[in-house]
Amino acid sequence: MKNLIIVESPAKAKTISNFLGKDYKVVASKGHIRDLPKTTFGIDIDDKTGDFIPKYSIPRDASATVKELKKLAKEAETIYIATDEDREGEAIGYHIAKAIGKEPTSLPRIVFHEITKSAINHALQNPRTIDMDSVDAQQTRRLLDRIVGYKLSPLLASKIQKGLSAGRVQSSTLKIVVDREREIKAFKPQEYWSIEALFDKSVDASIYSYQNKKLDKLSIPNQALADEIVTKAKEQSFKVESIDHTQRKTKTPPPFMTSTLQQSASTQLGFSPKKTMMVAQKLYEGVKTHKGVTGVITYMRTDSLNLAKEAVQSAREYILDNFGDKYLPSKPKNYATKSKGAQEAHEAIRPTMVEFDVKEASKYLSADELKLYRLIYNRFMASQMTEAVLESQSIIFASEDTKFKASGKKLIFDGFYKVTGYSEKDKLLPNLKPDQEVSLDDIKATQHFTEPPARYNEASLIKKLESLGIGRPSTYAPTITILQTRKYIEIEKKRIHPTEIAFTVIELLEKYFPEIVDSNFTANMEELLDSVAEGKANWQQILKDFYTPFMQKIADGKKNIKSQKVAIPTGEMCPKCGSELLLRKGRYGEFIACSNYPKCRYTKNTDGTEAPEPEMTDQKCDKCGSPMVIKDSRRGKFLACSAYPKCKNAKPLNPPKELSVPCPECGGKLLEKQGRRGVFFGCENYPKCKFIANFEPVDKRCPECDYLMGKRTLRGKEVYECFKCKHKIKLEDA
Repeated sequence: MKNLIIVESPAKAKTISNFLGKDYKVVASKGHIRDLPKTTFGIDIDDKTGDFIPKYSIPRDASATVKELKKLAKEAETIYIATDEDREGEAIGYHIAKAIGKEPTSLPRIVFHEITKSAINHALQNPRTIDMDSVDAQQTRRLLDRIVGYKLSPLLASKIQKGLSAGRVQSSTLKIVVDREREIKAFKPQEYWSIEALFDKSVDASIYSYQNKKLDKLSIPNQALADEIVTKAKEQSFKVESIDHTQRKTKTPPPFMTSTLQQSASTQLGFSPKKTMMVAQKLYEGVKTHKGVTGVITYMRTDSLNLAKEAVQSAREYILDNFGDKYLPSKPKNYATKSKGAQEAHEAIRPTMVEFDVKEASKYLSADELKLYRLIYNRFMASQMTEAVLESQSIIFASEDTKFKASGKKLIFDGFYKVTGYSEKDKLLPNLKPDQEVSLDDIKATQHFTEPPARYNEASLIKKLESLGIGRPSTYAPTITILQTRKYIEIEKKRIHPTEIAFTVIELLEKYFPEIVDSNFTANMEELLDSVAEGKANWQQILKDFYTPFMQKIADGKKNIKSQKVAIPTGEMCPKCGSELLLRKGRYGEFIACSNYPKCRYTKNTDGTEAPEPEMTDQKCDKCGSPMVIKDSRRGKFLACSAYPKCKNAKPLNPPKELSVPCPECGGKLLEKQGRRGVFFGCENYPKCKFIANFEPVDKRCPECDYLMGKRTLRGKEVYECFKCKHKIKLEDA
């Protein structure tokens, strides 16, 4: 083997393999293969220099991958690192090199914004070395997050309740949500009145001024003034004071970057940020197209609005051929990002093939893939088209004391709306003349009250984070996910609500660790990380400047912060040991427990109901020999060791269904299993073999790559689909 190319994901490896000949082997590291340990702090501090020394290790589930990579690396003449082009990708590349025993800066590093044949070949012709400044910036972020998480989270757990966590970006984001809820709770509605009138039986108008004073939304605070204006208007005659027609252009939207894609996918498609990034990842890493399996969008974690000249030229040719010259501006359009620290060497998110338009894509992509691709494709095209032209119309109707304004508009030229669509209806005003007398046919005053500020949804929270400079493209979606996982927020009807514990945590952090929840501090830290990536700041110094005062506050907090773990006596006695029962707060709310814990583990719900006693069985635990018992969970009954928590052995109550088809990876038995998201199919040799399928494997081989196929339903039709290359065959054609 001459050349070995190492990427992160198997899908990416497979797509790149399609473009290269026999001289290249493309393999995947399957994400991070070297990281800080999960169960210990994992950072040493040098006694003499005070430098931070991360103790990286290879996780157990990555050891087989590392072993394979080392073997392939020995056989290869040249090893290329081809991880993603952002800082995290740079750090993964660095750790891959270290894991296989190579000096990171000695290996050729190739980067590409898109996974297409031309982009891969260009990258191979122009390799560089690993950018250690970017690696150091990512290491700084990783160590900062580890310091905050490992030192502050246990303090919260000891002072408030078990299971709590804090994080540098996570906690400042949570404060934004909590602050909005505080605003809503403190809000006092303000009364105001609106006055609408109908002129000449067809023209709707709103109050504009009264007694030469222009009125805004809150200018009429009570019914008395509203009635006075209505009475005056009824007593007086009206005429047309002025007619105004103005044309204005609506600017073309820029192409997407990560934050704006997540926001638009949320508002237009109803996708969560997490789902948006999962679907975008598939489109980037490779899907089936008219040209075979290839990436159809550029890299989706970006804060740049740059566009490649070749892509812009292709778009201009497509616009001219399909829409005509009036939709094509005289010059290509360029956009600049407003976000601080944007990595301008990157590109905006765009399609990789202009000819793979939405009509063509609909033949190959799944429903969700097509929805997101259409959004990206149309936005890119719109960014290179002409502006839309609208005509605004306004008429002022005036009497001696009052003036009313009627507004209308119509679309003169659709411009970029040709691809994005224009949903508003034209509202046309009649042809009236200045000084023309008009009749007041109806007038109505309506009472209103001001509304509190709206709770954030996922899209508006990401927009807020971006505007404050908190986090970067790769952190927006995971931050929201972790707040949900930790039960700090709940999403109801697409709006984000902080839980009760969120207020408790933020109040403690505001008092004792204000910088952790300060958006300015978090944003400034992001700028410092940008400086490290640019080679302008020393990463060790940034860690030292943060660590010493932070650890002093942790030490002070352990002494000075009063415990908020309240245990209220209930007056009842434990039916098991006779000790007093206490009302306690846990991760999932209040419960009643024995004061003799941990010797006595009796608990019950606040409504008096008790968890059923585990049912004994005659089975023995195959790990420790203790009897197995039947327990209940959200997913149903299961077998667990009675020696828990010393022994945590558990297995299904009923043996999983065994498929007749062997595992395509190791030949083991395939089993039908029940997971958090429903039924799935996995190998009995997990975790050694990680084959997994979301639909049932069948005894059929793919005609394209000879891999195992499965049976599923797509768009109401049953098909066979290959688990490797995604080739599909209709059942009736099989």
